[in-house]
Amino acid sequence: MALETLHGVKEIGGFEVDHGYTKDHQELDEKKYVYVSQDANCIGFKIQNGPIKEVGVNGCQVDTLIEAARLIIEGLNEKFPCQENRRAINGLCYALDALRLRKINRELRGVEGTSNP
Repeated sequence: MALETLHGVKEIGGFEVDHGYTKDHQELDEKKYVYVSQDANCIGFKIQNGPIKEVGVNGCQVDTLIEAARLIIEGLNEKFPCQENRRAINGLCYALDALRLRKINRELRGVEGTSNP
């Protein structure tokens, strides 16, 4: 039921969602990093390996996972609204905001996309 909330979602966190993956399909598209399979009732992510400026984009960031969780809970909250869902959504939004601020701070310091702290 949870993955039904992602039906028709074309992108998460700026990454195209591949809805064509099935449990019988063994190979993943190297250019796609977010997979949703209604058939297998699963969601998958290929995570960035290394700093983007040093190795290029080869996966998604953790904020993409958080965004997916937010979308799922928002979809569930539309069907089954409750205070706990709203609190969870707010918490995930808070986490995404914190990661955006971290990125902005790293950009201002000129270290975003690198191994530098």
